[in-house]
Amino acid sequence: MRAALLDLILPPRCAGCGAPGAVACPTCTAELLREPSRRPPDPPPAGLPDCWSATTYDGAARRMILACKERGRTALVPVLAASVSACVAAWAADGRPGGGEGREVWLVPVPSARAASRRRGHDPVRAVAAAAARELCRRGRPAVLAPLLRQGRRVADQAGLGSAERAANLSGAFAVVPGAAERLRPHGRGRRAAAVVVVDDVVTTGTTLAEAARALRTAGVEASAAVTVAATRRRRRNGEYHRR
Repeated sequence: MRAALLDLILPPRCAGCGAPGAVACPTCTAELLREPSRRPPDPPPAGLPDCWSATTYDGAARRMILACKERGRTALVPVLAASVSACVAAWAADGRPGGGEGREVWLVPVPSARAASRRRGHDPVRAVAAAAARELCRRGRPAVLAPLLRQGRRVADQAGLGSAERAANLSGAFAVVPGAAERLRPHGRGRRAAAVVVVDDVVTTGTTLAEAARALRTAGVEASAAVTVAATRRRRRNGEYHRR
């Protein structure tokens, strides 16, 4: 959390470009909100919900995500949350099944490994999902943080793994928190089921989001969409997809 303390003590600098004056300057903030749209990986894994991201994982967007996630600059959480809430609003307005106007939105964060949370001193995805829920409520869209998932088992570091390796590494990695879905389900006549949206910071192969959706499905909760701040650009090489 040293970076968060320095942000309080020293004049802030933009995590995206280094410009003085704010943790995220207007130009870099605009890059995070570049174009909320459907950005599924190609090819998408089986079971992946409708996949949306606010921007591509490069430039200032990449630097700001890493600054928050790995360097403890938690002052960036509201900025990243704004991109998630913009994506949710764009998805809901798109008219796809599951995102009907007026339905409460459950934002389900992909759970971080306990070791990673201890090392970082915070859980960035959960913090961003919680802030995005508050932002959606301020915009008049009912939304709640729905921490339905937990780590079911330990997994290896995903860095450098291809699509098939990630799928094997994450198989069975998530489980639903006992009783969580039942507590959040609407009760009583006339109440509509919520729209469930899985939230993560970056989508690469989509395996993590698909596994999260699978775990929810086993508990009778169907994810209508998956939303991330950014999507990794991908290219085909020797018959396999790799991260740039």
